[in-house]
Amino acid sequence: MTEVKALKVRLTLCFILVGVCLLMAAVVTDYWAVLSPRVEQYNATCEIAHFGLWRLCTKRIYMSNTNDKSCGPINLPGEQNCSYFRHFNPGESSEIFEVTTQKEYSISAAAISIFSIGFTIMGTIFILLSFRKKRDYLLKPAALFYAFSGLCIIVSVEVMRQSVKRMIDSEETVWIEYYYSWSFACACTSFILLFICGIALLLISLPRMPQNPWESCMDAEPEH
Repeated sequence: MTEVKALKVRLTLCFILVGVCLLMAAVVTDYWAVLSPRVEQYNATCEIAHFGLWRLCTKRIYMSNTNDKSCGPINLPGEQNCSYFRHFNPGESSEIFEVTTQKEYSISAAAISIFSIGFTIMGTIFILLSFRKKRDYLLKPAALFYAFSGLCIIVSVEVMRQSVKRMIDSEETVWIEYYYSWSFACACTSFILLFICGIALLLISLPRMPQNPWESCMDAEPEH
């Protein structure tokens, strides 16, 4: 591998590492979406909720002297209670999520995120093996694994987005407003980095194309 090509590979891997870190942060945190109910009266408490792939957290906030009809913002002090979704832990209670949206959305988003992490692990293993001499060919499958990981996490993002939309549109729900928080942003950013950098790594690892019309692939200058 030439020095220029090695430099490109290292730079691409740095961006991929950032994407992997953002992916892990998105999967393990609970700030994909924040839900807010209507505040009927001031000087009272309201319950705001935020959730991720695995659990739902509710926070009871005291509202006073506000012109906003929704509860929040979520960074206000209050009593917080978190519980795993019932289909992941039968011993926990998560009635809010179970009533207002189908549990299949949550299970699908979580399962697809596991596939994304699995592809990331496989890509990392191939990258580590490619550091050995004369194993540059392992960069190609590693690049594909990272690109597949990015595709999986964006599918998980879309499933979560549909879940929130169904929750807000449901007649049984008390939530009237929502917004996507930083965990959701981490997932979207990780998709961009993993997919684009995965494709870039694949293109960088391909053999050098002939530079002249009369130069064939067989007599191209070998790489050292």
